[in-house]
Amino acid sequence: MLKPEELAKMIDHTLLKPYSTDEDLKNLCKAAREYNFKTVAINNCHIPLCNKELEGTDILTDAAVGFPLGAMTIEAKVFEAEDAIEKGAGEVDYVVNIGKVKSGDWDYVREEMERIVAACHKHSIICKVIFENCYLVDEEKRTLCRIAVETGIDFIKTSTGMGTGNATLEDVRLMKECVGDRVKVKAAGGIRNAADALKFIEAGASRLGTSAGKVIVDQYREMIK
Repeated sequence: MLKPEELAKMIDHTLLKPYSTDEDLKNLCKAAREYNFKTVAINNCHIPLCNKELEGTDILTDAAVGFPLGAMTIEAKVFEAEDAIEKGAGEVDYVVNIGKVKSGDWDYVREEMERIVAACHKHSIICKVIFENCYLVDEEKRTLCRIAVETGIDFIKTSTGMGTGNATLEDVRLMKECVGDRVKVKAAGGIRNAADALKFIEAGASRLGTSAGKVIVDQYREMIK
């Protein structure tokens, strides 16, 4: 059985609202310290503040790159990833160029992934690619999975939480089936309670992106009493 502290270490505690204040970020980090989450997932301007708040812990800052649309140039995304790492990011989640996926421009998608992975792995930083599955058909998801395996990225991720749909169990199962143990799967978007969190983990997710981390861990503690 999963221990509550093990569940907490599968959670990227998330605050990506554009109007988040410094006080909001401090409260995010306070909760992360209390529950010992894996990361705080934040917009990049907040990395220095959050690193200061998390000093003395093993909790990382998780930078959102190309967020939330993914429509920047490859060069802009690579720069953003490198800038986030320079400022202290411990992990990077970037949004794939969804329009290029829908256009079937797989050479572009592959180059983008290769270059961002290289920028992260040069510094031993975990890199995750966000598919934004709500806009994709299954064959596009499968092709993205194949490219992810070939580029050596660390995680594939379901959603930004800003699109027209959130994580689904069907998508996590499809992604896990495609990549096996070669790439990890992160489920994000709409995960609000412990029961759903456990279903996503059972479906194959190794990491959960959620703003409801405290609720999830508290509920889980009650479930296993």
